[in-house]
Amino acid sequence: MKTLFDASAEKRRKRFAPLADRMRPVTFDEVAGQSGLTGTDAVLRSLVESGEVPSMIFWGPPGCGKTTLARVIASVSGMEFVQLSAVTSGLQDVRHVLKEAEIRLDFRSLRTILFIDEIHRFNKVQQDAFLPCVEDGTIILIGATTENPSFEVNAALLSRCRVFVLKKLEPDDVRSVIGAALKDTERGLGKTRVVVPTEVMDELVTVADGDARIALNALELTVKATPVTSKGGPVELDLERLRAALQRSHFLYDKTGEEHYNIISALHKSLRGSDADAALYWLGRMLESGEDPLYVARRLVRFASEDIGLADPRALEQAVAGFQAAHVIGMPECNVILAQVVAYLARAPKSNALYVAYGKVAYDVRRLPNEPVPLHLRNAPTDLMKDLGYGKGYVYNPNAKGPVQQDYLPEKLKGRKYML
Repeated sequence: MKTLFDASAEKRRKRFAPLADRMRPVTFDEVAGQSGLTGTDAVLRSLVESGEVPSMIFWGPPGCGKTTLARVIASVSGMEFVQLSAVTSGLQDVRHVLKEAEIRLDFRSLRTILFIDEIHRFNKVQQDAFLPCVEDGTIILIGATTENPSFEVNAALLSRCRVFVLKKLEPDDVRSVIGAALKDTERGLGKTRVVVPTEVMDELVTVADGDARIALNALELTVKATPVTSKGGPVELDLERLRAALQRSHFLYDKTGEEHYNIISALHKSLRGSDADAALYWLGRMLESGEDPLYVARRLVRFASEDIGLADPRALEQAVAGFQAAHVIGMPECNVILAQVVAYLARAPKSNALYVAYGKVAYDVRRLPNEPVPLHLRNAPTDLMKDLGYGKGYVYNPNAKGPVQQDYLPEKLKGRKYML
């Protein structure tokens, strides 16, 4: 039970907390954009309200409500809520929390929900520390991650947790979050009388890009930066002040995470599908987010042979020239150079014949013994080699008056066709 001091401290903290923290939902019905998990018929909500709370992993983009939903679950279930961040906590912190959870359960019969933000940043040893307490029910583990848990969470821990996928908030969800903050007189800006014109609301939604936290922080910052025209009058936001107060500098992109591979895959498939507009868009998403232009250029060089090949041999020339130019001048000047390469590759005719052919070659090389080079294809720089038959019977093509019938593959591979 919280003491009077705890309650007073919490109240004071809330006064100075950012708007996004003050407006954090406290019930399932207040959670925006996740009706598949929080709706009255949703499996997760039904489990929590029936007292059967499983250990789980929340997977979703930033600002979609992972932390909020964990807090709501703790509140509805009546369990103790403890939060750690994998960014700032170590194994010692984890063991301390687990020990406290054991004591809490033994002496107060109170179970603990341990929420781990950015759980994918814990290493294998740290993740393994949760296994015994999850297994015996001492804690309910809720991990939050922006990365695919199949890759980032240990299989042993993942098998003991349910995975729930949270969606990126839709524009209407973000509008509802902003609207609630404008109306709420206790936690939000209801007492301030803020007027938000349509174009300002649209810009806020665009800047948020599905992240409720960014939307509320942008709203609060703009309100604080907007002077009141008359005492007691409303605060009327305008587009110029919003843009001046908040420059969009965030992008959902991680050069080492899943989104990196998702976007390079989208670029590759757009090129293969000859959609120059989509390919340019995915190129821009990478370059404007700080991706190494040489990484992109290397992928384009590979594409030029893998998916175009002999259908347009100049594609490789374009890609290599683009790589060299990007290496020489770097970003941001090389952006239009890579755009030229992307547009050329997208519009070029496509053929994966070389890619398929080499795949067959590699398969035979790995599967078959090292076949000897036929004698007639071998050079014979010494008399001994000539006596052994090296080069015997070889027809020098430039001297032949007509077509030459000559085998070039090893005996066991005669007639094998790699290029179709």
